[in-house]
Amino acid sequence: MKPQDIIAGKSSLWIFGYGSLVWKPDFRYKRSRVGYIQGYKRRFWHGDNFHRGNDELPGRVVTLIEDDDESTWGVAFEVSGSQMEESLKYLNVRETVCGGYITKMVDFFPEGEDQSPVQALVYIATSDNALYLGPASPDEIGAQIAVSRGKTGHNLEYLLRLAEFMRSSCPHVEDHHLFSIEAAALTVVSYLLSYYKYCTPHLLV
Repeated sequence: MKPQDIIAGKSSLWIFGYGSLVWKPDFRYKRSRVGYIQGYKRRFWHGDNFHRGNDELPGRVVTLIEDDDESTWGVAFEVSGSQMEESLKYLNVRETVCGGYITKMVDFFPEGEDQSPVQALVYIATSDNALYLGPASPDEIGAQIAVSRGKTGHNLEYLLRLAEFMRSSCPHVEDHHLFSIEAAALTVVSYLLSYYKYCTPHLLV
């Protein structure tokens, strides 16, 4: 789906973020709403060799996996006028060129009573992508995230910011996949810090 096809005939567009977009959209928008989409679950199954990792040590970032019984919470941003073209041009580089994501239109349900769903654009990395890593245990994913870093920053920051968003903006939602990986990554970091302190005490004086 090309950007010009997405915005053709539209005066505004909603863009749904469920990963780094929830705290770092980096494009101008009219307003934002916390809410969810149905039929998808968020998983750290996608590799990242640019933003949060490199070719030798790819990081792990989230994508969406189809599951009729699941829903994914995040933030939808409404863009209008020139914001539409600007945001899609930016996201095409950030999510498609550098991240390997494709686009889909989905129903977004804003949080709150009597809120009607709106159509929103979402970026999804599929299993046929060269960067796709697939499932692994929380311990494996957490360990990989704990030691990976890319041009945008440390993979651990990505994980912790997403977990913090869920706790602060969606406190009623229990995201076991996310929180179990967070716990595993922090355990690895704690171990590495203890090891560093034990092996290099002279550097800490």
